[in-house]
Amino acid sequence: MRSQAPDQTTDALHPVRAELLRAAHADAEALLSRADQEADALLDQARAEARAILQEARRQGEADGAGAARDLLVRARREARSRTLAARRAVYEELRRGAAERVRDLRRTGGYTSMRERLEHQARLLLGPGAEVGEHTDGGVVARAPGRRADLSLTALADRALDRMGAEVRSLWEP
Repeated sequence: MRSQAPDQTTDALHPVRAELLRAAHADAEALLSRADQEADALLDQARAEARAILQEARRQGEADGAGAARDLLVRARREARSRTLAARRAVYEELRRGAAERVRDLRRTGGYTSMRERLEHQARLLLGPGAEVGEHTDGGVVARAPGRRADLSLTALADRALDRMGAEVRSLWEP
């Protein structure tokens, strides 16, 4: 028989997840716009350098210059891709940090006591009635039983919720 506690926890986090996703989309768009601008500028600079190299290469020999220009463009594309990936990683890390902050704020809401009780109940379902359950410093609970541990802290729950969102999170950097 399946417990209703995970669904209730998921339901309780739904508004937070929706707001996080909205805020993350806005942050991602801004960061990606900057990354795209930097990438475009880098590619423009590389093209200009490639044109200059190519003109000089024509004087020295068409074949040698074309190869150098190709190599420069390849390096520029790699650099642009690296910066784009770094911007995406920064957006994702910022999303994780923001989610953790917002979820920790749940401790100051009227429903936190009820949520904590549900989390404690879920921990005992996972590890058994004899599990030692304690409050996590970030909110939520951590439970231990011989050889086992369950982390139902608010931060861990937010991280798992983001992990489950998978494609939704990846959509942050897609146009």
